[in-house]
Amino acid sequence: MKLHQLRPAKGATHKQKRLGRGEASGKGGTSTKGNKGGQSRAGYQRKMAHEGGQMPIQRRLPKRGFKNPHRIEYVVFNLGQIEQLAGKYGISEISPENLYVNGLLKRDEKVKILGNGALKARLNFRVNAASGKAKSAIEAAGGTLEIV
Repeated sequence: MKLHQLRPAKGATHKQKRLGRGEASGKGGTSTKGNKGGQSRAGYQRKMAHEGGQMPIQRRLPKRGFKNPHRIEYVVFNLGQIEQLAGKYGISEISPENLYVNGLLKRDEKVKILGNGALKARLNFRVNAASGKAKSAIEAAGGTLEIV
């Protein structure tokens, strides 16, 4: 056997379909693309969310609700959680900086303290917001609260 005598195994290769090359190709006329319309044209791209002429879902569903652009998002901590965190991380002052250093907060997040749970430790708070119940519980435990 010589190099020029090598051939692929029988049935391993197929003849390429020559689309759009006349009726003799067996695929003439529409070149297997059906009749007329965008999909039969070169460079056709379907539009996003197009449902074939059916009313798209984003137009079928009603508009609903309102998103307040001035809403302030807080990361909420309850007094019970603060008690545990102060013991675990040895924190005497609860502030966004301390919470960020300990990996409990992202740099630009704001902190709000809520009054759920009991606070026995004397802690100083420098936070963005606090509920009335939390404020009275902090002062009753001997701590201070500063709103920044």
